[in-house]
Amino acid sequence: MSGVVVISAAVEGMVDEAVIRRLLHNMNASLGSVYGKNGKPRLHKGIKGYNNAARFSPWLVLVDLDQDFDCAPLLRNTWLPAPGSHMCIRVAVHEVEAWLLADRESMADFLSVSYSKIPKDPETLGNPKTTIVNLARQSRRRNIREDMVPRPGSSREIGPAYSSRLIEFVSKHWRPEVARKRSDSLDRTIHRLKNLISRWQAKGGRQ
Repeated sequence: MSGVVVISAAVEGMVDEAVIRRLLHNMNASLGSVYGKNGKPRLHKGIKGYNNAARFSPWLVLVDLDQDFDCAPLLRNTWLPAPGSHMCIRVAVHEVEAWLLADRESMADFLSVSYSKIPKDPETLGNPKTTIVNLARQSRRRNIREDMVPRPGSSREIGPAYSSRLIEFVSKHWRPEVARKRSDSLDRTIHRLKNLISRWQAKGGRQ
């Protein structure tokens, strides 16, 4: 079967959704309904239902490792010890922002900062989101600083348009095939997604 495979998904937030949509763009697949999008606890709460649905159609669950577990396999095995036959659960180390930083040249251009300021090994960062905010703080573009950096006196960790700016980056500038060379968890995710699509196509798109 050579038709486009539709994959349902569950994620923590809007940026994750944009990342999945971008990954599927060149895989003869498209993103179907997306669930969650309200933080990690909500995603965890729904995991059994998503896994049950994955008995009948392809599913992807994307979650950040953060500092909750020592490694991605431990999170996967704890959250979902028996994944459904069409379930692909993937863990970004330590946050999906590390996948975006892994395309160093594009991120430097987008944030308008020196290429040398972009970390060479983003998966070693404990908090890649904070890294991006701090890079934005050094941006030569005023609108990047205003959109992505918290206002003085704010208790928020990110600026008012942080997510919108990252979605713009993912949609227009991010190169997954470049980024995967510096991010093992992204590389494995691309590999697993292609495998999921191939298996579903081999079955003729049937349960």
